[in-house]
Amino acid sequence: MIYLDNAATTFPKPEIVYKTMDSFYRTLGANPGRSGHKMAVAAEKEIEDTRMVAAKLFGIKNSNRFIFTFNATDAINMGIKGLLKPGDHAITTYLEHNAVSRALHGLEKKGIITVTKVRNSSDGFIDPNDVKSAITSKTRLIVITHAPNVLGTIQPIHEIGRFARGNNIIFMIDAAQTAGVCEIDVDKDFIDMLAFTGHKGPLGPTGTGGLYVGEGVNLEPWREGGTGFEPASLSQPEEIPFKLESGTPNTVGIVGLRAGVEYILSRGIHTIRKHEQKLTDKLIHSLKDDPRFILYGTTDISKKVGILSMNVKGFKPAEVGAILDQSFDIAVRPGLHCAPFAHQVMGTFPGGTVRISAGYFNTEKDIDQLIIALHKIASEKI
Repeated sequence: MIYLDNAATTFPKPEIVYKTMDSFYRTLGANPGRSGHKMAVAAEKEIEDTRMVAAKLFGIKNSNRFIFTFNATDAINMGIKGLLKPGDHAITTYLEHNAVSRALHGLEKKGIITVTKVRNSSDGFIDPNDVKSAITSKTRLIVITHAPNVLGTIQPIHEIGRFARGNNIIFMIDAAQTAGVCEIDVDKDFIDMLAFTGHKGPLGPTGTGGLYVGEGVNLEPWREGGTGFEPASLSQPEEIPFKLESGTPNTVGIVGLRAGVEYILSRGIHTIRKHEQKLTDKLIHSLKDDPRFILYGTTDISKKVGILSMNVKGFKPAEVGAILDQSFDIAVRPGLHCAPFAHQVMGTFPGGTVRISAGYFNTEKDIDQLIIALHKIASEKI
């Protein structure tokens, strides 16, 4: 199969990820931080080593401010629900994944907070001035996607973060589509919280992710329980990361995440991004001037990650996805991509689009095969 659904989860993983996870479970699969024997201590060291490696991915200087989560959704909920209090106001956008939209809507529906959504331009970008105009005296949080999973357009987080910091507003980004693909520095971009998932750009396994919590951010834990730290107390520890990491962690996943991140760092994020850009740019140029195809968002590859949302005139997205799968053995993602507001603004609701997302292990031959298949579909020569 030609796999072009890397925005959902990257596949395959580097061989070192498989080997590392297998070796860990066969030799060090004890419960970390809960016992004093050698295997437990070694398992705990694996977690702390991964914490430091993952911190490098985002320029995090104090690795203890990096919290392990089970995915980006877990991290986003931990940040939003741990921060916002009754009467607070939050600013977000119409480009967000449901992880952000539903977390905020749930609090708004209960009357706890108010929310303002900022609209994007037709080519898929947020204007920082529109975010600035939405600020009120009660604004506590600005939370936006770094690159939306529908369009892949890279948002101006530096400019938004800078005036958020100047107004004493917490700035949070959803880096699910940019972690491991784009250079990110939490200090340079004025990021107070960053959520990401390990199974996409970082090339790790599912069930892994993280949340960066800046020095000025105090979150209430939304999960309480065993931490392996201060076990005699009935109160959750106040010390980070223990305060936010209750329960037995996905240790085998975490060591797989470390292997993925180390692989990325050894290859270079710039190299990975350049490869994905090249493949996506080839696809864009083969379709953009053909009236049978509709492309959404900017076609300037320098302003987006390796995601292209498109439709074939005369076909529903689900039909195109099914034909590519069944007739050409090509995997893509049709539908709403858990981002209904984005599709409403784009005018593609409720059917959605066909999302094509190349990854580091795809080749130009894969894209050539996809182009041939799309042209056959558009010509009804299946």
